[in-house]
Amino acid sequence: MHISLTPELVARVKAKVESGLYSNASEVIREALRFMDAHEEWIYEIKLARLREQIQMGVDQLKQGQGIRIESRKELDKLFDDLRGEPRS
Repeated sequence: MHISLTPELVARVKAKVESGLYSNASEVIREALRFMDAHEEWIYEIKLARLREQIQMGVDQLKQGQGIRIESRKELDKLFDDLRGEPRS
């Protein structure tokens, strides 16, 4: 496999190796990829927690009688249009 890096990234990889934390550039790249995977998992967990909070807020609002009843496809379409800020013709 061959990859291309900008001069700035090459300098950063070299600096990591020269710091003694890594033996070679491949170790730096592998560590960066592991970090990227961990970061993606962290972002997923944050989004999932936020979704759960939003669902709970909706459930609480329904329990307090703050919900609205949608009785037709037209009303549902209007609700989604309103949420997106789109005018309905």
